[in-house]
Amino acid sequence: MRVVALVPGGIGEQILFFPTLDDLKQNYPNAQIDVVVEPRAKEAYRICKAVNNVLAFDYKDRNSAADWVNLVGILRDREYDVAISVEQRWFVGLLLWLTGIPIRIGYKGAGDMFLTNAVPLKSQQYDAAMYHDLLQGLGINSPCPELTVNVPAADIDWAEAEKKRLGIQSSGYVLLSDSFEQSTPNKSYPMESWRQIIQDFRQKQPELPLVALQSSDDMRWTQLAQANPDLKLTSPPDVGKLAAMIAGADLLLCIEGVPLQLAVAVQTYAIALFGLTDPAKLLPKSDRYIPIKSPSGQVADIAPQTVLERIWRG
Repeated sequence: MRVVALVPGGIGEQILFFPTLDDLKQNYPNAQIDVVVEPRAKEAYRICKAVNNVLAFDYKDRNSAADWVNLVGILRDREYDVAISVEQRWFVGLLLWLTGIPIRIGYKGAGDMFLTNAVPLKSQQYDAAMYHDLLQGLGINSPCPELTVNVPAADIDWAEAEKKRLGIQSSGYVLLSDSFEQSTPNKSYPMESWRQIIQDFRQKQPELPLVALQSSDDMRWTQLAQANPDLKLTSPPDVGKLAAMIAGADLLLCIEGVPLQLAVAVQTYAIALFGLTDPAKLLPKSDRYIPIKSPSGQVADIAPQTVLERIWRG
């Protein structure tokens, strides 16, 4: 069986779709599974073992009719048996109908007249479970499995070498991660608030290493590290190495985003700051993952003392 899944969104959305792909592979071990994702999200499949091929298509770009027709042609040529679409726009359903794929699965709603198997959209639940509901279109009604990733051995080795570079030996460490999307103000935490949290850690647990995840286009951590020499910085070059660094941490303190999804996948304890997003959409029910929701919808308005109270509460 040849299956193609259309999954728009960034790396975080892809990771939340992994349980669906894993369960599909579990039920159809000989299936070839391909995905069509935005170019910015292709990297996610470095840590997914269920997928054979990753095709790039920018769903949010100003695509011309020719771009969509080209995608239809690519899907037709590959002669898929099943298409699964996370998209809810009517013309995506039309696109799938034009491909001639015999089984077309998506959510009930706009464009479902072009689908062969439409499943109810339960958007208020955990996103991974919402995506997993799509497998009902193939008669798979099992509960959504836990989110997992497959970190390459080379990435684990990189993380071990990185910990040695940072001077972290056998002891654990705490990872700090601000937003990887600096263009979204309500998903960034002020450096002054981070500074207060770091100082409190230094007073209560001076021997515990603190490591900040620094993205290549954000130099704010560098400035904070200059004023706090004990703060270590790391910049994993890809999602696999990022997952490996998170897997080795005792705790991840972060803003909602990709690092949080990876923490869930590798079962690292996490405390996450949320702005407008409902934490129940991005986190499974577990004592390992503690959300702190801003009452104003702005992450910046969460007081450092509120964060510290949750940390030291255990």
